[in-house]
Amino acid sequence: MSSDRKIIANTLESEEMRVAILENGILNDIFYERMWERQKTGEIYKARVESVIPGIHAAFVNLGDGRNAFLYLNDAKGIDVKPNSDIIVQVVKTARKNKGARVTTRLSLPGRYMVLVPGGNEIGVSKRITSEDERERLRKIARRLRKGDFGLIIRTAGEGIEEHAFEHDLDLLLQSWEEIRRNMNLQSSPCLLYRDLGLVGRILRDELNEDVSEIVVDNQEEYDRISENISTLCDYELPDITLYGGNVPIFEFYGIEKELETVLDRKVWLGSGAYLIIDQTEALTVIDVNTGKFTGDKDLRNTVLKTNLEASEEIARQLRLRAIGGIVVIDFIDMDFEEDRNSLLERLEDLFQSDRYRAKIFGITQLGLVELTRKRARQDIKGILTRGCPFCGGYGWVLKEDSLAVSIKRFLRKVSRSNRAEALLLELHPAIARYIGETYLLSWEAELQRRIFLKEAPEFAWNKYRLDLQGTLEQLEHKIGIMRTREASLIVHQSSTSQRI
Repeated sequence: MSSDRKIIANTLESEEMRVAILENGILNDIFYERMWERQKTGEIYKARVESVIPGIHAAFVNLGDGRNAFLYLNDAKGIDVKPNSDIIVQVVKTARKNKGARVTTRLSLPGRYMVLVPGGNEIGVSKRITSEDERERLRKIARRLRKGDFGLIIRTAGEGIEEHAFEHDLDLLLQSWEEIRRNMNLQSSPCLLYRDLGLVGRILRDELNEDVSEIVVDNQEEYDRISENISTLCDYELPDITLYGGNVPIFEFYGIEKELETVLDRKVWLGSGAYLIIDQTEALTVIDVNTGKFTGDKDLRNTVLKTNLEASEEIARQLRLRAIGGIVVIDFIDMDFEEDRNSLLERLEDLFQSDRYRAKIFGITQLGLVELTRKRARQDIKGILTRGCPFCGGYGWVLKEDSLAVSIKRFLRKVSRSNRAEALLLELHPAIARYIGETYLLSWEAELQRRIFLKEAPEFAWNKYRLDLQGTLEQLEHKIGIMRTREASLIVHQSSTSQRI
């Protein structure tokens, strides 16, 4: 049964872009891209080899961004990797935490329906296309189109697509590859040769299908770009494209912000009253299933099975939402019957069948645990939004300064839209006040057309902030002057400009 999908793009803030996918009104996936932490997967570099480590059969290469990337020598077949030599590499795993990016010399350029593999000779079809007749049809198309030193892999989106659409896709990919080759010869290492589409473009390329009924954006420039290019991505009826202009922020209007507030919670409640406990560690993710408030009916076996099946659906959703990859161990409620255990495994297989990032279920262990692996293709949400707690030595976590800053800016934009106050005074934790004052204050004032004063409040929790005063610039400057005479320890951050806005 098809589902109604909407793509909601929050691109109004230059510091952070977010794209959410709603399925039947429920948040199904969320993607982030920050101005200072752009997604690197897929980028191609002319890199410089810094060192070769024979003991681990690997090399470290300089991409020019301050952190060396890791290259397995097995991923550089046919290339003599030597220190100080130049090498063309592509990022296959984004840098995370204390690990640099992982790169390969095997390049690939993704299009809407196919992937171009320069220097390759293979013809491939996505494993998610299961019909043998369709797979053979697509292989024949790929063979006819392959007329050079490259391989072709048909993506899942290519299922049912006519040959002329593949031809157009291939023409665009070959143009991109020619541009990369020109830059290889013109530029010196280390340098970036190719960057994939921006966040919204990537999501539309990878997620757009006939189930998507509407694309909603809150930025005129992004709206114009999508409207201009959407026809190149669709061979079917175009979805509605809506420019959102309400005073309430777009994610708040669609209920997404409220759901995102729980995406880092350790405990996740299920509709029945049962709940999950999700613990992420460096090595793996552990999920515990508990019946909680769910008492079911008189049949214990049925209660346990219903709870586990409900939990499996939420687990698949949480792994997508949180972008959790790697090893996952799930402690479902013990089931005594083999038939029930098989039903659970079959349900898990069905749930992950549509997951874009390949997952493999390894069955139930002797201890009653379900083990699975999920491809780690992007940084998990916890890694994007949080860092080690500065107060407890890193055993806990807090939101990153930049995560809080963007949240505060959205709040200030909402306030600015609702009144005409010339100036605002915001109270917040001292460390956050200093971070915003040093990094963003001037640009925020210019963008929001308001003077913004930041008052350090040592008694506030790390993520707490409050709008203390708003009014004319003269009123706030007068009140701040009075506050300073009364409170010797008061620290108020303000921009260097004295110009009235």
